[in-house]
Amino acid sequence: MADSLVKKRIQFGTMPVFLTAISTILGAIMFLRFGYAVGNVGFFGAIAIIVIGHLITIPTAMAISEIATNQKVEGGGEYYIISRSFGLTIGASIGIALFLSQAISVAFYIIAFAEAFDPMIAWLKDVHGIWIYDKRLISIPAMVLLTLLMLTKGADIGMKALYVVVATLAVALVCFFVGGTGYSLSLDHSPLSDTISNPDSFFYVFAICFPAFTGMTAGVGLSGDLKNPKRSIPLGTMTATVVGMVVYVFIAYKLAISASSEDLSNNQLIMQNISIWGPIIPIGLAAATISSALGSVMVAPRTLQALAGDRIFPNSRINYFLSRGKAGTNEPFNASMVTCLIAFVIVLLGDVNFVAGIISMFFMVTYGSICTISFLEHFAADPHYRPSFKSKWYLSLMGAVLCVWLMFKMNAGYAFLSLISMTLVYIFISYFKKESQGVARIFKGVIFQLSRKMHVFLQKTDTDENENKAENWRPSIICISRYSFERYDAFDLLRWMSRKYGFGTYIHLIEGYLSAESNEMALEVHSRLIKMNENTRSNVYVDTLVSPSYTSAIAQTLQLPGVSGKDNNMIMFEFSKQTLEGLDDIVDNFSLIKAINYDVCVLAVSDKSFGHRSEMHIWVDPDNIESANLMILLGYIMLGHPDWKRGVIKIFAIFPEQKIESEKQRLMDMILSGRLPISSNNIEVLPQKLDIDARTIINEKSQEADLCLIGFRTEVIKHNGVDSFTGYDKIGNILFVNTSEQIVIK
Repeated sequence: MADSLVKKRIQFGTMPVFLTAISTILGAIMFLRFGYAVGNVGFFGAIAIIVIGHLITIPTAMAISEIATNQKVEGGGEYYIISRSFGLTIGASIGIALFLSQAISVAFYIIAFAEAFDPMIAWLKDVHGIWIYDKRLISIPAMVLLTLLMLTKGADIGMKALYVVVATLAVALVCFFVGGTGYSLSLDHSPLSDTISNPDSFFYVFAICFPAFTGMTAGVGLSGDLKNPKRSIPLGTMTATVVGMVVYVFIAYKLAISASSEDLSNNQLIMQNISIWGPIIPIGLAAATISSALGSVMVAPRTLQALAGDRIFPNSRINYFLSRGKAGTNEPFNASMVTCLIAFVIVLLGDVNFVAGIISMFFMVTYGSICTISFLEHFAADPHYRPSFKSKWYLSLMGAVLCVWLMFKMNAGYAFLSLISMTLVYIFISYFKKESQGVARIFKGVIFQLSRKMHVFLQKTDTDENENKAENWRPSIICISRYSFERYDAFDLLRWMSRKYGFGTYIHLIEGYLSAESNEMALEVHSRLIKMNENTRSNVYVDTLVSPSYTSAIAQTLQLPGVSGKDNNMIMFEFSKQTLEGLDDIVDNFSLIKAINYDVCVLAVSDKSFGHRSEMHIWVDPDNIESANLMILLGYIMLGHPDWKRGVIKIFAIFPEQKIESEKQRLMDMILSGRLPISSNNIEVLPQKLDIDARTIINEKSQEADLCLIGFRTEVIKHNGVDSFTGYDKIGNILFVNTSEQIVIK
């Protein structure tokens, strides 16, 4: 927030918040359109409008109160709350829509103010023959006077006027409730369910009436001028909301029993006919609308000033101009001029219903955002979120969902237009405010909570699934390597395996003892790994490990919990085929690895790397038959990655001649029953010959392969050591696979 926003301001208490809100709630809609609402949807329909409206406004009021008591609220009201929760980019997108709705509200109330002169217009025409043919002859001068008042006197005079206005409003309501017509006494039925013939739709009427309920946040915009926002905003806002709701229920009942549906629908000032003293209603309307206009014209410039103070607009001169205020009080003089200019344009339209529909959409977006923030903060369970006033997460969720639903019910076209407009504004601001935090700021806590709960859930269910491990297997792989930035093959293999079906953890090993120096090195390496992860758009979890030896590193790695909440079940190593670098360490520690009963993969990396990623060869023979299913399943998983979109799997099996047909049929049956994407033409069974080593056959058949999967047994490692992984010089990368338990392909 710019320095201009933290200078000395006028210091208001709670009463201005309440007065600003209640004078807006009990304003133009109440006098001009609530009779129309009762006439079109009946008393019970009007109650439904009140209830549904307050199902949004009460959760929103509670959410505002909650958020306001958790943080220091400065100038900008609702915009400040949203931007400090969602980040400047999201907050500014909503803040601009909020400012426009507040600026348009000024025009709306001025247009409604002109409607209060209907009796005078009729009197001038009947008595003096003076015909005021266009009410804009009243609204435009009124807008001029309001502009001059705000630019010369500021918020202080506006607050003083509010006391007089609310007093007038109270007198008008008392006269209305005391008065009556005796209409209900002349009926032989209850008028509460009466409506006009061919009434307007419920949601059309709701859209017209909803701006009345939005007045409850009017006082929030004064946040920068309040002495104690954390107290004044909750108390003033909630009190105004509850009082307004109760008054509207009684008004709906009074209207329903005092006039016919036709009179209610057609006579904008029907309350005048019911009141004990008719003239007080136009006076009250004038007072209420001008007070609402005053409230909006005080709030809107402060929102615009706060936006400019955050340097939201791409031009520094515009930001400076709009954020400047009067010396001493920091009254938003320049922002007030812009607000009044926008209001002038809307006043020229002169249609109350049209303007009310636009306002409803903008406020729905704002309220939905505020409720969403409150819900996410509850769900995120951030220890820094400690509001002194607490709402309920389900109320906030209800408010957010209802806002979206009602937007499309009221006017789907306006809803799409408002959402598209906000999206374009968000893209525009994101382009110029690249350093601003976006929605990730608040969703980080939500993701943390989801992750925590899923980890616990999966850990609880894992015990039951252990009995069916062979049938329910999916890879949860952990890879340990010292050569992360010399060769990327192991990382690529891990990201292929973990893209969709499994989980991958990549550990970069730093050999040495843990110290401040080695820890600093680990942090630098971790940053590089994260960048590598982002560049490849992988789902791999990356980390570093400082350990004094390869053996201790393996021991630590094998005890790491799985990132998915389930235990790791496979470990992967890698070595260079050319130098055999790293192979001795793998062989020397193989017994330690198998003691934990993990599946083991050893990647032999060649200069060819993974070639064109078009052919994957899987080799099966009687000695590694137990690993066959695991290799086929791993091949299928890797083939699902876009990097292998043109790839095919070929299975080669070496068996004695008498078993060739039976083994080929077995493989084909398994491929068919397992629904694996392997053509029968890509299954080849070769005769086993005692005088020819299997490596010779593999070197001959797989020279064009981009990856070979070859099984190996623990006993062979113990007997042959390093030689178990050598002798494959004519082929590219090889993934040696050893299973701890035969996997079932169903």
